[in-house]
Amino acid sequence: MQTVTLNNGVEMPLLGFGVYQIPAEDTERAVSEALAAGYRLLDTAAAYGNEEAVGRAIKSSGIPREDLFVTTKLWVQDAPAEDNTRRAFETSLHKLGLDHLDLYLMHQPFGDVYGQWRAMEALNREGAAKAIGTANFYPDRLIDLIVNNEITPAVNQIETHPFFQRADYQDLMREHGVQIQSWGGFAEGRNDLFTNPLLAGIGKEYGKSVAQVVLRWLTQRGVIAIPKSVRAERMAENLEVFDFRLTDEQMARIATLDTGSSLFFDHRDPEMVTWLAKRRLDS
Repeated sequence: MQTVTLNNGVEMPLLGFGVYQIPAEDTERAVSEALAAGYRLLDTAAAYGNEEAVGRAIKSSGIPREDLFVTTKLWVQDAPAEDNTRRAFETSLHKLGLDHLDLYLMHQPFGDVYGQWRAMEALNREGAAKAIGTANFYPDRLIDLIVNNEITPAVNQIETHPFFQRADYQDLMREHGVQIQSWGGFAEGRNDLFTNPLLAGIGKEYGKSVAQVVLRWLTQRGVIAIPKSVRAERMAENLEVFDFRLTDEQMARIATLDTGSSLFFDHRDPEMVTWLAKRRLDS
């Protein structure tokens, strides 16, 4: 597996396995199959409700902890944010059955972001979270966090796929030492992604599926990808993307698919901000 080096020297796999929207009752099996297929980066979140299932799969796999890279995410916390962030972290760690996290992400850019980040910085200094970062931060929010705090986020996980490519934002993040990570790399199949003629035509040249072309396109750009699947054969297929390379001309053609806007929701929309900021987890 290829890796990227984060801004604090931590090595992170370029391709991993995500568990968003996998029901808790199916997650343990899916993660076990992903680990058996060769995935070592696992991405979950408190808000997904399946951390315990991920933890069970990790435990039953017998894979040494040092060979795994585990990410989970902090949901928006009530005041006092620093104290509650630490409690939320400890809850996630307990559910996962781990003694540390490789990456802890602030899931949303809402609430007392500074209080949450101060607590995350402390966890990083203590070694409980080897790296810390953000998710869903648009450029203004990310730069604000960077210039007003001591530790620069190691990763920013954002919607990134052929229809919302984030190339300019990736350049900005690179300037500040922040690694881009994609969520929704397949756009959840929207815009008929899996039958897109351009992507299918490129795949035909290499004997690859559209999904493999998209993952090759992401990883070739240096974007960390975390595809999700509940089918073992798809998991294996999604790992087989490092035996070919897209040409500059093919990369340029894929660039023409960019719409420049989200296919899901805008984190700057007032109604969405209100909903996300008010949502609280049951535990």
